[in-house]
Amino acid sequence: MYFEDFDNAGAQERNGDDVYSKPVRAGKRTYFFDVKATKGNDYYLTVTESKRRVDKDGRFVYDKHKIFLYKEDFEKFTEGLEEVIKFIKDKCPVTERVYTEGSDEKNFSDVDFDQL
Repeated sequence: MYFEDFDNAGAQERNGDDVYSKPVRAGKRTYFFDVKATKGNDYYLTVTESKRRVDKDGRFVYDKHKIFLYKEDFEKFTEGLEEVIKFIKDKCPVTERVYTEGSDEKNFSDVDFDQL
């Protein structure tokens, strides 16, 4: 697995050819699941988190973070992800929260910290 950070302008080095892409919007963040191909036509997955924010100049900029995930790591990655998701769901059940765009307000009044 390989991690890559992007600068605030969102510039990125293109790695491989795009084969398939699935964006998932989640509040202020968008996650991109991109399948790419190497020159040898082997596939790998990139997961990009993109978060919009306002720069000092008042312009919108995007902070992006990327993970490269290769086929040989899929099983172990999936097992680890499923384990931590189950742990979180067991310890802190999901509650419905609505955040408005531009709001950084976090309300934890619905979380029972004694249960954690």
